[in-house]
Amino acid sequence: MGKVRPPYPEEFRRQMVELVRAGKTPEELSREFEPTAQSIHTWVKQYERDSGERRDGGLTTTESDELRRLRRENRQLKIERDILSKAAAWGFARETGTIPDGSSGS
Repeated sequence: MGKVRPPYPEEFRRQMVELVRAGKTPEELSREFEPTAQSIHTWVKQYERDSGERRDGGLTTTESDELRRLRRENRQLKIERDILSKAAAWGFARETGTIPDGSSGS
């Protein structure tokens, strides 16, 4: 399995994007600094999306953050719904007498 390293700091990525916009190629920057040329290409595309220069169907950073937050919230709500559903079924079963009173339910 390959090495996993922490993400590059935002300021470093911004500097790489600015160097590309100033005329350096991602390949040149890749040789001079650590990130791959593909990573630098990706950062440039994301910067263009975030600034409104690119409309290729990709999400802006703000949209990606919101999507991630909403997915996390949706997962949590599904868990809570399942717990409430099971609790309601248990309560209904107790009321109708289908579960003996002495049962622990575990």
